[in-house]
Formats: sequence, structure tokens, C-alpha cells
Amino acid sequence: MESSLTGRRLVLIVILTLAAAPYFMRLGASSLWDSNEAFYAETPREMIESGDYVNPSFNYQPRFNKPPLCYWVVVVFYKVFGVSEAAERLAIALAALVMIATAYGLGRCAFSVEAGLLAGIGLAAAPRFLMFSRRIMIDVYLAMFMALALLLFILSERQPKRRRLYLIAMYAAIGLGVLTKGPVAALLPALAFLIYLAAYRRLKQIRDLMLPTGVAIIGLIVLPWYLAVYAQHGWGAIQTFVLKDNLSRYAQQAWGPSRGPLFYIGVIAGDFFPWSLFVIPALWCEARYGFGFTRGSSRKESGTSTEVANPTSMSATGPTVEAHTALLVIWIAVIVVFFSLSKSKEDLYILPIYPAAAALVGKLLARWLTEKDSSSRYVPVRAAALIFGAVLMVVGAGVLYLFRTGAQAYQLSGATAIGSIALAGGLLASAAAAAKKRLAAVIVSVVAVIVFNWVFVLWALPDFERYKPVRALCELISSRPPDVLAGYYRLASPSMTFYLRRPIFEYYSREEIDSALGSGKYVYCVMTASDYDSLKPQLGVPTYVLASRPMFQVKLKGLLDKVELPQVVLISNTDGATIAK
Repeated sequence: MESSLTGRRLVLIVILTLAAAPYFMRLGASSLWDSNEAFYAETPREMIESGDYVNPSFNYQPRFNKPPLCYWVVVVFYKVFGVSEAAERLAIALAALVMIATAYGLGRCAFSVEAGLLAGIGLAAAPRFLMFSRRIMIDVYLAMFMALALLLFILSERQPKRRRLYLIAMYAAIGLGVLTKGPVAALLPALAFLIYLAAYRRLKQIRDLMLPTGVAIIGLIVLPWYLAVYAQHGWGAIQTFVLKDNLSRYAQQAWGPSRGPLFYIGVIAGDFFPWSLFVIPALWCEARYGFGFTRGSSRKESGTSTEVANPTSMSATGPTVEAHTALLVIWIAVIVVFFSLSKSKEDLYILPIYPAAAALVGKLLARWLTEKDSSSRYVPVRAAALIFGAVLMVVGAGVLYLFRTGAQAYQLSGATAIGSIALAGGLLASAAAAAKKRLAAVIVSVVAVIVFNWVFVLWALPDFERYKPVRALCELISSRPPDVLAGYYRLASPSMTFYLRRPIFEYYSREEIDSALGSGKYVYCVMTASDYDSLKPQLGVPTYVLASRPMFQVKLKGLLDKVELPQVVLISNTDGATIAK
């Protein structure tokens, strides 16, 4: 039996390694993503250029809407590796790796080493999390620090002799989270821990959490920057962040579409795939068989085995595994409910729940793979495994259909391989699940997703660069004198300032662009071809299209209707030495 467990564990370690590898592959093969990444790549570059590490700026204008920790982290990577997309993304990838390790730690605490490995595999294999970890700096770092705080809190209860050490580290993680994105990094963990202690009638143990020491640690981490900003700018800059970027965004819709209270159900289903399919079975099993609130056999891990512990929420050495499993559920519920009540909702807001959710699923799958499949207990798990295979088949067939040769105005390298892998993996996984080959069903499904990720990172994502026009157009502008006006019109392209290494204009009205074109200076402006077609007859000066590039828009209707890709043009008020397409 031990050799079987060891063999299974070795297989899981290999799979986890393969799942984590794409996070570090070809990090510089694609240009910056304008929706978010540009701000966290350019602001650190401007810090280095100016030598000012207290006052963040973007496009050479003050940027106090976020604390500076993420900028400082990227500064370190720029100084070590040079200013590049790869250096900035390496910082994010390492944070993602810590999150994967945290998922392992939570799964290990929740049940066993196998549960931890399955938790790490599920998080690492998630395609959406892989993409977030290549472009979303601030939310990945916030999620990392919050997840670390959760793990350290559990470890402080599991290992009383090291309680002080773990609690000090926990407060340091919370402080770094606050310096990453603000008070939410302290508020949500505090709320989850408070509900957990109240549920188990342990509120008196709050005094054992070293709160004065914790406040001091958080203050030592957070306050120096705020005091430096206050000394230079007064309360105004801090008020802009605390009140406008935090409270107002929570209390009122900032931008984007209005999203209902059930918005995050769909987010979890997509962003946490493939383990999202097992979340409901995991919650059902935990609710059905109890968290150790009042009764039910608890399990406490000892070495490589699992032994029955005291059937209450507390054992002789502290809270039971079931109590900490309940804490994982409370953690997820607190974060999801908190942001569901927010007027502004973004999918990345709930990123901190995924290591905890991965641990719950890891525990469920570890039990399913090692225990005898009883008549009813694991029926939902088997059903989820069948659905997993079916989803892979649908995705694979859909990719093959949408990107079949000659069917679109564009193609994407690796699309055929991705579709074939998903389709074949889904078929094999469904067959294994139907035959009750539990280990085979899980391994085949996950490996199919991992291979999908490898192909996407190595071939599809670099080829996608053909449909990201900003870097290529900036290379053309860079051949012009440094005193020209450059920027964009109604096509948010903040990465232009990173590639041009100069301030850019950001125009959204006809009057602004018309005034610039008639100013007597040479102007180079990026906009969509459709905007240019409607704008050109209204301009007061002659203009010229110097270059045109396609832009990818992921809309299913457009894919099905084979709509031609929209074009992005570089226009100017001069045609001298016209830049070749």
C-alpha cells in the first residue's frame, strides 16, 4: 500500500511540475496587454528614470490610485534583468508560483500530501489563472499575500510551539497586501478569522493572536510610504486612494457593465476551471459529512497516514482538520459575498479564494482516489468527472470548428493542436470516468488541460502578436524625431508610453485631435480605421494613413459570421517619407 501511495505521489509531483512550467515560458514573446499590464510595466520604468521611488507616475503624470509595492517589486527585476516585458512578467510568475505552493500547503493541512498536490495541480493547470499570471500584476500579488495569511493562520493553530513565528509572518503578509492594494488585504482576512472563531465559540482566543504586535508589524510596513506621501502632498493624495479608489468603487459603479449579485458564479466556473467543476461536490460532501462543529469523526494527519481524531472541533493539540476545512469554506464565502455586494464587480476581485477552493477540491479528490467508492458519497464527484470530460470535448470541437483552415479571415498557430488535444483528452477522460477508473479519469483530464496550456504558451500566444498592433506601430513612430506628438484617439493604448519612452496624448474628442493636428507640430496618432473614416471629413488639415494593422476582437458572433478583423491605423499630418506597411 505504501509503495502504491508513493508511486501515486510521484506521478502527481511530475504533473504539478509540468503544470507550473508554462508560467515561465516565453515571457517576453508577446507585447504588453493594454487593459492592465501597461501600468505596472511603465510606472516602475519611470521610477527608475526619475530616481523617485515615493511618487508613482504613469505617462509622466502622478499616479496615486494604488500603493507602490508592485511597482517596487518590478523595479528590482528591471535593475537585475533590464527593462523588458519578460522581467516584469517574471515578477508576476513567481507570485503565481507562491500561490500554487500555498494551495499545496492548504491542501496538505486540509487532508494529506496527495490533497496538497492535487490542489496545486488544479490551480496551476487553470488556463485563466495562467493568463492572469502573465499580465495582472497587482491582483496576483494581493491574492498571494492574502492566501499566505490564511495558510499561516492555520499553521499557527496546527503547530502551537511555532505560533508566534507563524503569526508574525501572517501579519507581515497582511501588511504587504495592504501596501499592494489597500485595506481590503486586512479587512477580509480579519472578517473570515472572526467568523471562524465565533462559529467554534473561540472568541476568547482572539487575545492569543498577538493583535498589538500585529498592528505594529502592519504599521511598520505600510506607514512609511504614506507618511512620505503626506509630507510631500498632504492628505489629498492619500484621500484620492482611500476614498475614491476604495470606498467609492465599492459603494457605486465605477465603470463597465452593471453586474448582478450572481456574477461571481460564472466567474468561478470559468476562471477556476478545471477544478471549478468539483467545487459543488466538494462543498456538498463537506456539508453532508460535517465540519466538526458538533459531531462526526474528524481526521488528523499523522505522517503519511490519516487517523481518526477527537470528534469535536478541538483536539488535544488544537483545532481539528475539519475545523480548518470549515475555515476554507468561510474564507471563500466571505470574499465572494463581500464583493457580490459591491456596486463595482471585476472577476479578479475574488482571486484570493482560489488556493482555498483548490485545497477543498484536492481533499475531495484525494479521498475519492484512495477510499472505496461508496454507493452515494462520491456520486457527485463521478458526475463532475464525466462533465469535465464532456466540457473538454465541447471545447476541443469548438476550437477545431472555429479555427479550421480557410474558415476565417485569420488563423492562430497551435489552434488545431489545442482543439485535438482537448477533444481526445475529453473522450479518454469520459471513458475512464464511466468505467470507474478514477485515477485515470483525473490524470487524463488534467494532463489534457496542461498540454493545452503548453501549446497555447509556446505557439498560440506568440502568434497572437500579429493581432496586437501597438508595439509594431510604436516601432514605426520611434523612427521619427523625439519632439513629435504621439498618442491615441479613442483606442486605449497606454503601453505606447512604455514603448516610446516618452509622454503620449490620450484624446477622446474630435476637438482635441483636430487641435493637435493643426498645431504646427508633427502628430502621429493610433486609432481604429472605422474612427478614422468617420473623423477624416471633419478634420481641418490633410491627414495620411502611414500604417495599418489588424486587431483581434474575441466575439463569438464575429467568429461564427467570419467577420473581417477590424484594422488599427497610424495616421499623421505629414506624409514625408511615408512609413511602409
